Amino acid sequence: MTSGAAEVLRLLKVRGETLAVAESLTGGLVAAEIAAVPGASEAFRGSVTAYATELKRDVLGVDATLLDQRGAVDPQVAAQMAAGVRKLLGADWGIATTGVAGPEPQDGRPVGTVFVAVDGPLGPDSGPADGEKVASLRLNGDRTEIRMESVRSVLALLLKELAGEQTGNERAQDTEQNGGT
Repeated sequence: MTSGAAEVLRLLKVRGETLAVAESLTGGLVAAEIAAVPGASEAFRGSVTAYATELKRDVLGVDATLLDQRGAVDPQVAAQMAAGVRKLLGADWGIATTGVAGPEPQDGRPVGTVFVAVDGPLGPDSGPADGEKVASLRLNGDRTEIRMESVRSVLALLLKELAGEQTGNERAQDTEQNGGT
């Protein structure tokens, strides 16, 4: 499954940017997927596996009131996790996963409810929240399938953001570096 991670790392290297990861339900799988790519250390800063709710608050800086009112399985929590890990580890981009892999519901959310988030540099015409993107997922399958699809989904969301932000000049440089014309 490392093709998504490999493409993310390739684009980050072309751009001279770095990545940090915050994980809950995936328990380190996103970081493992990224680290499995040879040369990952050129762009991957590190990760925080904040499985416990208080770690989301104390380490990643997720708002305590938000956690108290909505629980850890929430789109705003995912966005704050991504922003928090980005700041904590000094990266250009932060990605995060939070959700319910099962076997039981959590915080009133059914199994398969997942939120993945990306927080990155703001563009020149950005508003206050334009550096962040959150995807809400409703996944089927067992615990392992939900966790693996969450990994694929957060990498795909980041890949979409990275590919969408490349300028024509960056694309031209990338093509030249990879043997194209």
